[in-house]
Amino acid sequence: MKAPDIRIAPSLLSADFARLGEEVRAIEAAGADMVHFDVMDNHYVPNLTIGPLVCEAIRPHVTVPIDVHLMVEPVDALIPLFARAGAEFITFHQEANRHVDRTLSLIREHGCKPGLALNPATPLSVLEHVLDKVDMVLLMSVNPGFGGQKFIPATLAKIEALRARLDAHQNDDGHAIWLQIDGGVNADNIGAIRRAGADTFVAGSAVFGAPDADRGYRTIMRRLREHAQNR
Repeated sequence: MKAPDIRIAPSLLSADFARLGEEVRAIEAAGADMVHFDVMDNHYVPNLTIGPLVCEAIRPHVTVPIDVHLMVEPVDALIPLFARAGAEFITFHQEANRHVDRTLSLIREHGCKPGLALNPATPLSVLEHVLDKVDMVLLMSVNPGFGGQKFIPATLAKIEALRARLDAHQNDDGHAIWLQIDGGVNADNIGAIRRAGADTFVAGSAVFGAPDADRGYRTIMRRLREHAQNR
């Protein structure tokens, strides 16, 4: 198994919404590789969060990529809005869309990198005919909708299986696809998740809710990266 780069993407779902500009500046200064932007619609998932206007508002405050995770249904109408708002990655859920291939193409047509999200019970077989169109696969290690949930241990075997599938695909055509994990990631389990084959880690409460967060995020980000590297 190859050793992919480590990318840490703090999730704004756990940030202080009263000062999001300050929060994204702080996590970038602390070493964040991306900003994970959770969009929930109280329809596909039982929660309601933020939309394109907030993405547009934080874009001038950060230079790292904004990684938009759409937990919404339907999907397509939001793609041009988030593309204009400054998203680099747009990821959606297979179950929330009737025409996955077309939506992946739509994301790329708007200048963004497409991602496909798989819930804990979604089989990897849904990727079979679309791997050539995705730049990232997001495996949910909790059921989507709320932050602060515990990592589902059975996800580790699924990460290993997906890593093997992505490596085989890259060997076929040279197309490297990122493997992102979202849900319950923290310093205690990030090493095991990395060993299983993940390279991109969404961390919400592990960053913004850490005991020493009031002293800044640099220590927290360094701890996550070190634990991922000491696998």
